[in-house]
Formats: sequence, structure tokens, C-alpha cells
Amino acid sequence: MTTPQALSVHGLTVRYGDVLALDDVTLELGHGVVCGLLGANGSGKSTLFKAITEMVAPQRGDVRIHGLSPARARRRGLLGYVPQTEQVDWAFPVRVVDVVMMGRYGHMGPTRRPRRSDHQAVAEALERTGLTSLAHRQIGALSGGQRKRAFVARGIAQGAGVFLLDEPFAGVDKPSERTIVRVLRDMRDAGATLLVSTHDLAGVGELCDEAVLLHRRVLAHGSPEQVLAPDLLLRTFGLEEETA
Repeated sequence: MTTPQALSVHGLTVRYGDVLALDDVTLELGHGVVCGLLGANGSGKSTLFKAITEMVAPQRGDVRIHGLSPARARRRGLLGYVPQTEQVDWAFPVRVVDVVMMGRYGHMGPTRRPRRSDHQAVAEALERTGLTSLAHRQIGALSGGQRKRAFVARGIAQGAGVFLLDEPFAGVDKPSERTIVRVLRDMRDAGATLLVSTHDLAGVGELCDEAVLLHRRVLAHGSPEQVLAPDLLLRTFGLEEETA
């Protein structure tokens, strides 16, 4: 029996009213891969993540996570997502450790009472992201880079097999960026598949095994060396707006 791809997207089309956001997007990623998702603002990167996680409903198309629907994958803790902007009340008195423990909810029973294994997973995630000393600090008291690392730690604690990160390096300091890069590589080496949207073209070759150029549809998918060819970048970032 053939093992399904970690992430399979076929014919995904999304509209916001009259605006065509994604047009027949097809993408497959294997296991243990970091793939960079590249495109200009408005190219559909965030919409692709939202469609994969079923936060927006596609007009047509199909998404599979390890051969399962996104809803079933989420219930099994197989799909993790770090959005570009977390919808968080930064003044709310929730601690870093509590945010990371949210990643374990799918592993708990209906009472959401953490077990020893949950506490161990959270402690490991905090250590890997360099946040152990800040575990009991209120989340709003962290710097931008530390906050991003906290939500990456939440995904680590979840133990997702497919992990989506929307601009994880935007607005973070260099130490946090280095920590996140190291953590993502470790997750890949452990068999996770990561789709990472980024504007940092210079860092794609260092971080990513594969890259995708997106402008409402997939323009190229291959190794960073192939995808970052000047003619392809011109097509992606120098396109005139087309009529939908």
C-alpha cells in the first residue's frame, strides 16, 4: 500500500466575492521536508494556509493531510498552524506555559486536564525554543520575537506531522530568527513536513529543501536553486495584475 503524501492540495480555487484569490492550486509535499512558500503581497499565501486549515471554504478543490481530510487531521493533532498575526488579547493574564499547553488539547480528554506526558511535551517545547526561563511570564510581556517563538513552541508541543507557518520571521529579532530556523530543521529531521511562507528570499536556500512560487496559482515548485531563477522571480514578483 502506498503511503500518502504528507500534504496534498489538488485544484484548489478560492474566491472572495469577485476576487480570485487562488486559481486551481495543486501542490504535494512528502515527509520530512521544509518548503518555502514565496510570493508578493496578495499572491494568495495566507489564503492557501486558511484553505488548508478550512478557515475559508474553497469554491472547488481537495486537501489531504496524510491522506485525511483537514478536519480529521486536526482531530488527530496532525496539522499545526502558526498564522501571521495571532488573535490574542495581549493584556489577558495568560502565561507562556499556558499558551504552549494549548497545543496539547487534542491529546487530552474532554476535561482538558494535563497529564504527565502533556507537561513533559510542553517543557521540551519551551526548552527547544529557549523559553524555559520565561514560562511563567505573561504572554503580552514578551518581545515580538519571543511571542512568535511561544506559538512555534505550541506547535512543537502539539506534535503535528504537517506544520504551516505564515511569515514566522516577520518582525522578529535575530536571536529569535536563529532559534526558529534551528527548531524547524529539527522538526524536519524528526519527520515533520513544514510549509513556511517568507519574504526572505536570501534565507530560503539555507532553510528550505524545496520552494514554491505562488501568484494565485503555482508558478514553480522545485529545489530553491531551481525556483529562485531570475526569470521565475520576475514572473512572480513582476507580474501585472491580471483580470480575474
